[in-house]
Amino acid sequence: MSDVTWKDGVRFAVYYAPSFESAWWRAGSTWLGRDAQSGATGVPPQPPGLQRPLTELTGAPRRYGWHGTLVAPFRPAGGVTQHDVLAATREWALTQRAFALPVEAATLGDFVALRPADQRGDANIRAVASSALQTLDALRAKPSATDLARRLAAPLSERQRELLVEWGYPYVFDEFRFHMTLSNSLADAHERAALVAWWQLQARALGPLIVDHAALFVEPSAGEPFVLWQRVPFQGYDQSGEVK
Repeated sequence: MSDVTWKDGVRFAVYYAPSFESAWWRAGSTWLGRDAQSGATGVPPQPPGLQRPLTELTGAPRRYGWHGTLVAPFRPAGGVTQHDVLAATREWALTQRAFALPVEAATLGDFVALRPADQRGDANIRAVASSALQTLDALRAKPSATDLARRLAAPLSERQRELLVEWGYPYVFDEFRFHMTLSNSLADAHERAALVAWWQLQARALGPLIVDHAALFVEPSAGEPFVLWQRVPFQGYDQSGEVK
């Protein structure tokens, strides 16, 4: 997909995605029933205790693909090409050191997601996301007044409103919470508990995520599924788990 030319209206996002060859990538893509890199689809598992098919519980994360957000989706500023976005992301990635990120399954509001299992991992991935946002912000088109007003109408704290106005997204820097979404918003606590129990076992079996690269995802046009366009490698793996 590296030679694809994206049309006007495209949005780019910088995500964390496990290595294509890894068991983590297979597990997450199988869970969502869609591989955002290869385009393959499949039949997801059915965790015990669910009354509905899993596909009915995962429509939202399926569209975005298996990922954790580092830089939220953005439209490029005027004059910025896809090659500019790729080049800047590659250059940024080479300033980052790889590390291991232990994760756990949890309920975040009404969603089920993976999140960092300890403070060191949380601090490391937060540093990566903050660095990426600051480096790539100049490539981002500023929202229109209408779009900004619509976003500000959402229930946000004053700090989140400030971040939205300045950075185009309210959940960055001190408000950033790394997560890999596993479900839609689910009102049923029993469904949420069944998904958490399933993924707690998976996370223990699969071990830490290896954060050794980022990935550029693309939404070709509004509402379309996101696809993994390019992977951008970090510097070598640091066994201590520190970002340097």
